[in-house]
Amino acid sequence: MNKSDLVSAIADHSGLSKADAARALESTTSAITGALAKGDSVAITGFGSFLVRARAARSGRNPQTGATIQIKASNAPAFKAGKLLKESVN
Repeated sequence: MNKSDLVSAIADHSGLSKADAARALESTTSAITGALAKGDSVAITGFGSFLVRARAARSGRNPQTGATIQIKASNAPAFKAGKLLKESVN
């Protein structure tokens, strides 16, 4: 399912127009992105949690040259599935 399929599914399920569903989806993703950018987490009960995980600095290899390089520490967005989501998939 891609973004346009998701917008169509939201519109069909909620009774919104596709344009309103697209705006709702964009607002949702924007709010989640903004919260993660501040370092907050977003929990949706029954679905899961979006959070930021810290990655430590490490050494890696350049695949073209084989040279060792240093990879800086960074933050990465992560998703942890909730219990109901896990149960519905299994």
